[in-house]
Amino acid sequence: MNQPLTAIPPLVRTSRRAVLAGAAALAGGLVWPAWADLVAVTAAARPSILPIGTFNATDSPRFAFRGTGFVVGDGSLLATCFHVLPEGAEVESGPRMVALIRRGTERESEVRTLRVVATDRVRDLALLRIDGAPLPALTLDDAPSAREGQSVALMGYPIGGVLGFSPVVHRGIVSSITQANLPMQSARQLDAKTVARMREGNFELYQLDATAYPGNSGGPLLDADTGRVVGVVSSVLLKGGRESALSQPTGITYAVPVAPLRDLLKGR
Repeated sequence: MNQPLTAIPPLVRTSRRAVLAGAAALAGGLVWPAWADLVAVTAAARPSILPIGTFNATDSPRFAFRGTGFVVGDGSLLATCFHVLPEGAEVESGPRMVALIRRGTERESEVRTLRVVATDRVRDLALLRIDGAPLPALTLDDAPSAREGQSVALMGYPIGGVLGFSPVVHRGIVSSITQANLPMQSARQLDAKTVARMREGNFELYQLDATAYPGNSGGPLLDADTGRVVGVVSSVLLKGGRESALSQPTGITYAVPVAPLRDLLKGR
């Protein structure tokens, strides 16, 4: 039997007016905090987020983890970061890239071969074809951009197999929408890599207050309310771009907006 409001302990007691106001807000369709929906978002996204790496039957371990990927499009494509690809992955005779699909025990796991179909080196993006039957795909957000303060979640495989190949979720917000290139205070800060990046043009990045770790690269940045992909986590842009200007990097996490990934899908 439900307790009367007067029987609720003082630390959690609330007024009838507050209860009625909450019920009215729910009936009016107001959005409640995103974390109530994150459990459902995580469960739905989990089958679409895979560890990717190279495979050699004579190596130990046979699977060499390189980063995270997630299924997009018709279920036969995998999105990730360009820097996750091993050297030579774009040529047919290059190293064999695979995605690992966990099914119960390690012996029951499935290895799917990958091949590169499109890349955007400037924005650190890659699109791979995954062999075999289609997998459940994530939906890309169609908004022009994320919003500062937007509730998000990033999923992937931090530190790879050290923590086991089970996707890990971190929650946070889009702290800032910023530019990949920082203004140089003096010519002494210009090196060959910085000049090359500037020539390639500037573009937006999402700065996050959720922390990504090695292995998260290539994983999706999800809207915590809808589960739609709003970006791709990219740690290499942190190390080689904005924070190269700092003598002691802060460890801020960045993500590439989803719009360039939509363009890759359209142009494949």
